[in-house]
Amino acid sequence: MSADEAPAPPGPSAPAGALESHLRARRSEGRKLLVPYVTGGMSPDWLEVVHAVADAGADAIEVGIPFSDPMMDGPTIQEASVRALALGTTPHALLDALARTEVGVPVAVMTYYNVVFRAGHKRFAASLVDAGVAGAIVPDLPLEESVQWRAEAAAAGIETVLLVAPSTPDDRAAAICAASRGFVYGIGTMGVTGERALLADTAGAAAGRLQSMTDVPVCIGIGVSTPAQAAEVCTLADGVIVGSALVRRLLDGGGPSAAAAFVGELRAGLDGG
Repeated sequence: MSADEAPAPPGPSAPAGALESHLRARRSEGRKLLVPYVTGGMSPDWLEVVHAVADAGADAIEVGIPFSDPMMDGPTIQEASVRALALGTTPHALLDALARTEVGVPVAVMTYYNVVFRAGHKRFAASLVDAGVAGAIVPDLPLEESVQWRAEAAAAGIETVLLVAPSTPDDRAAAICAASRGFVYGIGTMGVTGERALLADTAGAAAGRLQSMTDVPVCIGIGVSTPAQAAEVCTLADGVIVGSALVRRLLDGGGPSAAAAFVGELRAGLDGG
């Protein structure tokens, strides 16, 4: 199919897919949304970790496809990616593993555009569907350059989650919100992923700004590291993405039980427990 024949990306009134429908339903129940991040293939028991965090209270799970040059990620997730690649993890192997399991909550993969481009938009979207994946996050693919990918993804039933930075002008942020599906990924602080001792003021500001622009669930990530920080940002946001704080526990030797314990603490913090 040529670019001229490619399907059009979904419009603002397009029906919600599996990821967004699930998150909207949870939100309508009064629940704050928790989306933990796990680097796929970083250890032999990574799928057990995914199941453990789902059982501990995750509303959706972000699974990272390891990449050699993860420009959005800081040292913790970079190290997890290096370990995964050293174990021979490939996009095909990771998706094949996901295809052979039932997680219980929607899964969105996070990857970089080189992986998508090399596979081809249509083929990569189909591989996500075959793996039971509901959404995709491609942080190095700008809005204007994502049109063909979003169209092929939507045609296959995959929702593309787009990111909004604190520095994004309001008109551009509104356009990104209108195009994002699944949820809007609000970046809580400028910089790469990583744990922060204090929640940046920009996290709450980002949540409030994005909530005024869209009814799609707004989740804040990057710099949310503790149950208290998660609860604080969710006074304005619909939910949080927590990655580096969880991955660090796994790198330090914690397995599925340690992951479940930490996600349980995050869940309790969001639930006011």
